[in-house]
Amino acid sequence: MKFSRYSSLLASFAMASLALTGCAGAGNGPQLPAASFVAMQEGPGEDYIIGPLDELTIFVWRNPELGAKVQVRPDGRITTPLITDMPAVGKTPKMLADDITLQLSQYIQDPLVSVIVNKFAGTYSQQVRIIGATGKPASLPYRANMTLLDAMIAVGGLSEYAAGNRAKLIRFDKETGKQKEYSLRLGDLLKKGDSRANVMLMPGDVIIIPESQF
Repeated sequence: MKFSRYSSLLASFAMASLALTGCAGAGNGPQLPAASFVAMQEGPGEDYIIGPLDELTIFVWRNPELGAKVQVRPDGRITTPLITDMPAVGKTPKMLADDITLQLSQYIQDPLVSVIVNKFAGTYSQQVRIIGATGKPASLPYRANMTLLDAMIAVGGLSEYAAGNRAKLIRFDKETGKQKEYSLRLGDLLKKGDSRANVMLMPGDVIIIPESQF
């Protein structure tokens, strides 16, 4: 009878240990659907939003002297010939071109304006930020069809002490106006090549990678 009770206690302890190990090894929050390593069909992303420090070319047809190559200032504005302190951040290139057209209409008839983004950083809402136990934490400009694997390659993978399977992805839900947290399995993705652990990223995602406690 004592042996049987002792065996039951051992079995209960073993089950509890396994459960704790599983919790420590991987996140227990909701997970995102898997994405393939290679996109089956590439498609355009959302309209690009101009951010601070982006480099732009402003072209005015038949009036090259009114165009310019400019960098968006940290305060989010640009200055071109005849236009001072035009807000640029938060606009698409088309929106900015329309605003410049409206301003230039005071000086020339029917201006045709184009805005080209030469070098881009994007707004924070269009960047993917990776922090924590990684090779080189960074803010990456989001691009269409970007996956978790793409982002991790860009930052040099996991550090030596990273707990990859306890990583989290923070995403802003536009419909609810709240942040959502998802579990990631970076260890399985990068060390085991598990394609099910690869997920699609969205503009504004934040990836947090903790260090192992052991």
